Amino acid sequence: TTLLFKSQGCVPRTSEMNHFLRYCTSMNIVILAAGMGKRMHSRLPKVLQPLAGRPMLDHVLSAVDALATEKVVVVGHCAQEVKDHYEGQSGLRFVLQMPQLGTGHALMQAWPALDKAQSHTLVCLGDVPLLSSATVEKMKAQAKGDDLVLLTVNLDQPKGYGRIVRNAQGQVTSIVEEKDATDEQRAIREVNTGIMLLPTARLDGWLKRLSNDNAQQEYYLTDLIGFAAQDGVAISTVQPDHVYEVEGVNSKVQLVTLERVWQRAQAQRLLEAGVTLIDPDRIDIRGELVCGRDVEIDVGCIFEGHVELADGVRVGAYSVIRNAKIEEEVEILPFCHFDGATVGKASRVGPYSRLRPGAELKGNNHIGNFVEVKKSVVGLDSKVNHLTYIGDADIGQRVNVGAGTITCNYDGVNKFRTVIGDDAFIGSDTQLVAPVVVGAGATIGAGTTLTRNAPEGKLTLSRARQMTIEGWTRPTKK
Repeated sequence: TTLLFKSQGCVPRTSEMNHFLRYCTSMNIVILAAGMGKRMHSRLPKVLQPLAGRPMLDHVLSAVDALATEKVVVVGHCAQEVKDHYEGQSGLRFVLQMPQLGTGHALMQAWPALDKAQSHTLVCLGDVPLLSSATVEKMKAQAKGDDLVLLTVNLDQPKGYGRIVRNAQGQVTSIVEEKDATDEQRAIREVNTGIMLLPTARLDGWLKRLSNDNAQQEYYLTDLIGFAAQDGVAISTVQPDHVYEVEGVNSKVQLVTLERVWQRAQAQRLLEAGVTLIDPDRIDIRGELVCGRDVEIDVGCIFEGHVELADGVRVGAYSVIRNAKIEEEVEILPFCHFDGATVGKASRVGPYSRLRPGAELKGNNHIGNFVEVKKSVVGLDSKVNHLTYIGDADIGQRVNVGAGTITCNYDGVNKFRTVIGDDAFIGSDTQLVAPVVVGAGATIGAGTTLTRNAPEGKLTLSRARQMTIEGWTRPTKK
């Protein structure tokens, strides 16, 4: 692909490469997401139930994202709610299945929306969230011509699953649903996962042959395998690297079980990459966590969105970090909350610090207990150590902000900024009423309410005169 771009006299951008690769490898993608999810006992549609901080359907979409620019999602129960959740997201086309008459019936509804020019159609399930892109790629690699590819798995206890029936030569001849299976067929350990890669050119004819003459009176997608065998279409099978990739979710019990499986797999990945986890069973990754070398994470930490921890970062217990970039040798003490923040090298933050969106620490900063920073830049070597709110502020280098300081940035309607120059000293219990500028090297006396700019290099303060009242006695209780 790179050579093709270079032959045209250009170097491809990543976006161009991804678009080109999708064009070359694309296929139809159908995701069955019409189920009601009765056993969830929730008003939230089943496919929107969260796993690792994202709806289950999101995980499936991510697994197949590289294979097609457009995916067809078959919805039914709470269809509008599912569509509303993905409103504005490109590459999704929703098809309604109402009533729900089985998986074969769902594919019938999707058929008019499919690109008939694509060689294959991949059918996935919206409630099987841990399918990996690597497994999908293996299925694609197995497909040749008008082959049909099944994703199967061997289970010690296959109860509830459709069985893969093979002939004496080991060739797949059909899938039999458990309720329709004989005792001999129920003993088969290889089962159907519901995920399959079908030759598009054959689909129209096969769908027209489907019947609901079975115990459930439904149109089974699995009947297509029998049609393929009858028509002489080659049927091959692929198995996932991990059984959990094909485990479905129908209840909160199954959901939380898969949540722990997912989290343990992420912890294993981090450990193998050299990250120190004090307890691998007490970490939650609800997004993407990228770690450098010699990173240490204590117990109970939660990572959401995209988080980067550079070399030598230490994260204290029970911290919650969302969409943040933490640079080298930063120490985060316990019980910190970061959201949309950047923390510069060799800084020390916490305990009980909160960095809100737009907080940027330039480096070697001390942000202490019960300090909140929002939409502010804190310069190199500056310290904000105790019980302080910094909002909409630009703080220079080597600034010391005393305990109990507040940047009063909001007048009830508009927000205003506070600017503090290099080497300034802000005394404890100071209110900086924005918009206001503190000059470089200025000192603000403790207890000051600053409403006008403070000049460089001078002491500025505002206090009521201290008095002692002679002859005063404390009241006594009558």
